[in-house]
Amino acid sequence: MTDLRIRAATPEDLDTVLAFWKAAAEGTSISDDRDGVERLVDRDPEALILAELDGELVGTVIAGFDGWRCHLYRLAVHPERRRRGIGSALLAAAEDRFVRLGGRRGDAMVLQRNETAHHAWRSAGYSPEEHWRRWVKHLTD
Repeated sequence: MTDLRIRAATPEDLDTVLAFWKAAAEGTSISDDRDGVERLVDRDPEALILAELDGELVGTVIAGFDGWRCHLYRLAVHPERRRRGIGSALLAAAEDRFVRLGGRRGDAMVLQRNETAHHAWRSAGYSPEEHWRRWVKHLTD
């Protein structure tokens, strides 16, 4: 996949990214809006990583690092472009970023019902930690 371009998102990409997630990502988040993604890119311009093929957005991953932990969100590949190495290329870029920043372990948010994603994450070397549970509190209405 030599024509695949991996790069950080810019503010000009955000509407395209939000539309892409509606078609390619599983589930939605309270932060899946222009304000939420804009804050992410403003705070950490390299966190939202895009994959493009011939100028078309074909994949995304958010590689967030808070100085202590490495968190992966929104690994999404266009349904018609899956199983071609795009997700692997995005994860490699995210992991390279984490190592550059001093990160030592990456974790990913993966929906329990998303069996397709489970296979992709396992093949990338990730495994679930069943003894952990995510606890959530919404801070806004």
